[in-house]
Order: sequence, then structure tokens, then C-alpha cells
Amino acid sequence: MSGRRLLTLHGVLVLLFLYLPIAVIVVLSFNASKYGVQWHGFTLKWYAALLGHARIHGYVTNSLIIATSSTLIATVLGTLLALGIHRYRFFGRGGLLFLLYVPVVIPDIVMGVSLLLFFAWAQNYLRALHLGLGTVIVAHVTFQIAYVTLVVKSRLAGLDPSLEEAAADLGATSWRRFWKVTFPLVWPGIAAAALLAFTLSLDDFVITFFTAGPGSTTLPIYIYSSVKRGVTPEVHAVSTLMILVTTMALLGVQRASNRR
Repeated sequence: MSGRRLLTLHGVLVLLFLYLPIAVIVVLSFNASKYGVQWHGFTLKWYAALLGHARIHGYVTNSLIIATSSTLIATVLGTLLALGIHRYRFFGRGGLLFLLYVPVVIPDIVMGVSLLLFFAWAQNYLRALHLGLGTVIVAHVTFQIAYVTLVVKSRLAGLDPSLEEAAADLGATSWRRFWKVTFPLVWPGIAAAALLAFTLSLDDFVITFFTAGPGSTTLPIYIYSSVKRGVTPEVHAVSTLMILVTTMALLGVQRASNRR
């Protein structure tokens, strides 16, 4: 077997290993059988059942509120941080860049436990930050900022500084240079960072599990608790919808990243 065919076979096997379980979930969400994995015919009744499931609607709402709020906050703060790191040289800049990678590489379980301990300390000594939607949003912002900053910073690194210098020579103020020159050029990076942050927040389970309180159950937590009681077609349908939303968001990230 030639090297090219061997590489092709290897690539196909890797793709099957990664995506075959996802394909199984999608297929079973259209299976008429309520139990087991045997195919008993095509149906959409499990998706129709989701429309009448009021509790799932609440979980979806919580997930969207958390993802949207945390993404907006993290995008603004992360973009400002990326601009400051890119434009200025200051003491501790290298250490700050190193710290940005900590939320990216640290295990989620460690981050979830540390945030839970922090919120418990704040609740005991500051009488604030009771576990709920607010704490989950704060927890998501803590790791989203790192991703947003790194993505926007990489976009800023590819900009031509002479464009801003030319605008300054023509009399544009720093604020006008930002909105007329820098922001339009860096906007695709900001959009890609926001979509990535939204996807990470929507899919997060571990950190949300540790920082959520009563009334703040999200869709991933509901799916996890449902699986422990037994996998049902409704879980397959919810998982398929999450896969669809995540895929669309990732396609948006790729489109925004490749846009010039």
C-alpha cells in the first residue's frame, strides 16, 4: 500500500472515530423506537415532544441567557485587553500573556472547583454572589475572556500599523482612527472571538455544574441528569439540536476568521 493511500485510510479512520458517535445520536433522534438502538422507522415525534416540554424550554432559556450575556461581557473586555496588550509595552506584559493561557489549558474540573470555593467565600464573608444565573455568567466570563483576547490579539498582529499612522498624519484623532481604521479591520476577529465564546458557553457542563444554583439549570446539565436515569429519544433530539447550533456557530467562526 502506497504512502498516500495509507494516509487517506488513516484520515478516514480518524474522522469515523470522531464523528460516528455524533452521527449515531442524530440518527437515533429520528428513530420511532423509544428504547434500544434498533431502527423501528422514521419519526419526528421526539422533536414534537420537545415543543410541549415546558421544563426544557426553561433550560434552553437559561443556556441562551448565560451564553449571550457572558459573550457580550467577555467580548468587550477581551477586545479592550487585546488592544492594550498589542499597542503598549508595560511591566508585567509577558506575565499577563502567560496568565491568559491558564484558563485555556487548565482542566475544567479545577477551574470549576476553584470558582465554587471563591463564590462560597464571597457568600460567607461578603454576603454576595449567591449561586444562580449570575454566578454562572461570571464563571463563563472568566474563561471566555482568555479566548477572546487571544483571537483578537492574533488579528491585531496581522494589521499594518502604517494605516493608523497615515490616518494620524491626515489629522484623525485617536478615537476617530479607532472607529474608522482599526475597528473595521479587526471586526472579523472580534466576530470570530464572540462566536467562539458563545459556543464554549453554550456547550459548557463542568464549570456550569459547579457554579449553578437553584433555577439556573442549563441544557447540558439537563442532558447529563437525564442520561443517568436512562437515555431517551428526547435526549437524542435535544443533543441533535445542540449539535446543529454548535456546528452553525463554528461555521460562523470559520467564516469570520477567513474573512478579510
